[in-house]
Amino acid sequence: MNYLNVNAHLHTPYSFSAFERLTDALDRAVSENVRVVGINDFYSMDGYVEWRDEALGRNLFPLFNIEFIGLQEDDRASGIRVNDPNNPGRTYLSGKGLKCPPDLPEPYAAQLAGVRGESNRQVRMMCGKLNETLAAHEAGFRLDFDRIAHDLTRGAVRERHLAKALRMEADRQLNGDAAAMTALFQRLFGGRALKSNTDNHAALENEIRSNLLKAGGAAFVPEDPKAFLPLEAVCRIILAAGGIPTYPFLADDAKGGFTDFEQDVVQTAETLKRRGIHSVEFITTRNSIEVLERYAGYLHGCGFVVTFGSEHNTPAMEPVELFARGGAPLTDRLKQISYEGACVVAAHQELVRRGKQGYVDTAGQADATRRDEYIRQGDRQIRAAIAS
Repeated sequence: MNYLNVNAHLHTPYSFSAFERLTDALDRAVSENVRVVGINDFYSMDGYVEWRDEALGRNLFPLFNIEFIGLQEDDRASGIRVNDPNNPGRTYLSGKGLKCPPDLPEPYAAQLAGVRGESNRQVRMMCGKLNETLAAHEAGFRLDFDRIAHDLTRGAVRERHLAKALRMEADRQLNGDAAAMTALFQRLFGGRALKSNTDNHAALENEIRSNLLKAGGAAFVPEDPKAFLPLEAVCRIILAAGGIPTYPFLADDAKGGFTDFEQDVVQTAETLKRRGIHSVEFITTRNSIEVLERYAGYLHGCGFVVTFGSEHNTPAMEPVELFARGGAPLTDRLKQISYEGACVVAAHQELVRRGKQGYVDTAGQADATRRDEYIRQGDRQIRAAIAS
């Protein structure tokens, strides 16, 4: 089989994204010969129809995904770091292959709206504290949360939007004067010198975020527990929307370290299965080739659906084509695992769209004995779509 290039996890402006427009991601996919593309925004399915239409118009195959931050209370109580390296119990979870157009019944739609509203409320409070900091340092301007939401987002406001808005407004107010901007940010950062050049937008926004918006920063607002649903509730929302609950591995960091939950892949796999999760994903640029081969290979071998992506949920623009840490190309084995996982998701979402049971049923039980059949079915669907 010829394994097509896949990127199954791309954030768009419907959450925070390196892309100015949703179509930028798809145009880059075309130019880099990535043929299967998955939208994967935080708390949002709003971009699905645009993603479908624009992808098919470029002979790309679209996947429809979503991302949540949930809480595993047992892990939190035990101090176990799952896939957030700093917050025990906090767990990122994706849903793969949801219905398009979106169809989420109650009470799940209200639960999703509530979590999204709580997230926006927290960022609004951060904006208020940021304005207090600007006033205290006589910056001469303030930020308008509603304008940020209108101009920079598609409804879901993240702290990265605040960092971008502050960078843009400082540049506008100071007419791009690098020395004046450097002096302003040093004042806002409590005397800490700006490390980035002011024309390096991604680096500057990251410094704004780490100095002002994260814990210890003048505009930091701690997240309310209401912002995080229990992991079981997140899985129920994903299943109700037609998707496959999917665990995103953090895997090895730059120093070769792992979180408590992930350090033994065999044990992690057993725990995930007990929790009703039969699909995993990796953001490949985080990891070494060796760890990707070992972890993804083991998980694929014991029946998990495995997909890969790049996120693109920071200001930095990276390739849409997938690489491991340091720009190392994926091996043929990893490309096989990536494509086969995408095929399962493709077959699943088409069955669900037609009102049939997909790879997982409404209780989250996986049809793992028929995974190869789903791979063949998804492969046919993908190749038919990109050839039309």
